[in-house]
Amino acid sequence: MATGKSDKGQIPRLSVRDQTLEALRRRIISLELPPGEPLSENELAQEMGVSRTPVRESLILLREEGLVQVFPQIGSFVSLVDLSRVAEAQFVREAIECASLHDFAADAAGISGLRDILASQRDAEAKGDIEEFFRLDEDFHRELLRLAGHESAWTAVNSAKAHLDRARRLSLIDTRPVSTLIEQHTAVVDALEARNVAEADSSLRLHLRGVFEDVKRIQASSPDLFSDGTARRPVRRNVARLS
Repeated sequence: MATGKSDKGQIPRLSVRDQTLEALRRRIISLELPPGEPLSENELAQEMGVSRTPVRESLILLREEGLVQVFPQIGSFVSLVDLSRVAEAQFVREAIECASLHDFAADAAGISGLRDILASQRDAEAKGDIEEFFRLDEDFHRELLRLAGHESAWTAVNSAKAHLDRARRLSLIDTRPVSTLIEQHTAVVDALEARNVAEADSSLRLHLRGVFEDVKRIQASSPDLFSDGTARRPVRRNVARLS
């Protein structure tokens, strides 16, 4: 009789609902489903090869997370990027990541690992692979926390930043060159290698706060992608997909 437990230590497979939720969340954060995009349960179910039930349940959970908005008699839409949530997530991220630098163990192996990530980021930039760069950016920041002995704090950072991640991806498409981000990452690593925590802290804060200037520029040209927290019907707008 099946017990629901995995055999031979294998990780249990996600339920259809959980797989659907994970896939939809990823598509929203990656901007494949951009801010303001109308969401059809029937179309999504057909695209994903599932019934409407896991799609409907996933949209409910994504609504609770603030990534989906439902307008009675109109329909469901990908939520606009909520500026207040971006600011809150940025506050959490900066507080945790910058504080962790003071516990950073600047050993040769740790610095070498960070520089390997930087090298991979340069490769992604050369290939024009923004999606890969974004993944490596996450790896870089998580590795900073790990080397400081605070990897578990990444869960708190990650859970708070869905809207922030969408703003960051928009900035990679429309504003800051990837090369600038790599230079900022390099400045943090150089300072840590020199055991200059104050300089590393300053460089990291500058890097993390750059998203606010990016958002201002994007908002000036595309105000319909953003929300101030008030509910209003999104307007469909096509955003270049990251690939």
